[in-house]
Amino acid sequence: MGLALLYIPQGELHLLLCDRHTPARDIFYRYYTQVAEWFPYVVCVALLLFSRIGDGAFASAAMILSALTTQLFKNIINAPRPIKWFELNMPDVQLPLTPGVEVHSWYSFPSGHTTSFFALAFVLCVIYTRSPRDPRSPGISSAFSCLMQVGLFFLAALGGYSRIYLSQHFSRDVFAGILVGTLITALCYAIFSRYEDKKWYNYRVFCHRKQENAKK
Repeated sequence: MGLALLYIPQGELHLLLCDRHTPARDIFYRYYTQVAEWFPYVVCVALLLFSRIGDGAFASAAMILSALTTQLFKNIINAPRPIKWFELNMPDVQLPLTPGVEVHSWYSFPSGHTTSFFALAFVLCVIYTRSPRDPRSPGISSAFSCLMQVGLFFLAALGGYSRIYLSQHFSRDVFAGILVGTLITALCYAIFSRYEDKKWYNYRVFCHRKQENAKK
């Protein structure tokens, strides 16, 4: 995508990537893109309650900080989204739109949905796909760990592409969302990983409650 952004004009690249509409794809991408609006936060709550509380805090910090960073850039840059950009620069082009999807006009750069998709994928990779030689590994094989990483990347990339398909964002917005999501998550991991041997990080809410009930 980075190379495509360097060598293909923005409008041409967008038309190349979004001009593959079918009724089935319209339905799929319309609903799949909405996963980024709620699922990452469900995962954060689940990690806080059912996994180590430090993992939940790491995931929550990554999701919240990446979202705030994205919104900051959106409001500072206030770039036009595809429908507004084409209206201003290529008025003769009719974008293929998806029925039932409200297409926005401004605050395009970067893509917030893509940021959420990639931040979540990176968080899950960090927590669940460690090397089996790592003492903090969840106990899965190297092959399954690799397969899970590829699968998570594919699902995140599919979410990013959904924003282009729906003409809510340009490729540059999606590319920037990928960078924000992964870099903020990496920063959060660099901070939280220092505390993985601490008692509070490994505290488990429900396991602790079960142990207290057993003692009673």
